[in-house]
Amino acid sequence: MGTWDTGHFDNDTAADFSGDLDDAPEAERAAVIRNALNLVIATTDYLDSDEGAVAVAAAALVGSQCPGGEAVTTSYGPDKPLPVLPADLRPLAVKALDRVLGESSELRELWDDAGDEEWAQGIARLREVLVAAAS
Repeated sequence: MGTWDTGHFDNDTAADFSGDLDDAPEAERAAVIRNALNLVIATTDYLDSDEGAVAVAAAALVGSQCPGGEAVTTSYGPDKPLPVLPADLRPLAVKALDRVLGESSELRELWDDAGDEEWAQGIARLREVLVAAAS
């Protein structure tokens, strides 16, 4: 995985996901996000880092529309605006983040091995926003 920083879109896979969202018709963008989250939630085996990176980016997009959420302002995020995302994506995003932070997650292991706590702190802040908005 080509990673250059700890942000939710600061890796090649998340940037590619943004491009996929921009390529999708506006009416299908929420479904693209939903599919990314559901793929990670449904994975019971070892979670590949690329799938985890996409789920984190998808969760960040959901979180950006929540009260207290951070806008996605990075140039690696989607260029085209997202529609208002359904509220039922919020608990899915929490579940996906929990899976990414779980024991069988390559992405978490890579960040643990790097000894960088900033990535996990960013995920925790995003998760807090999503949990509050899902309640």
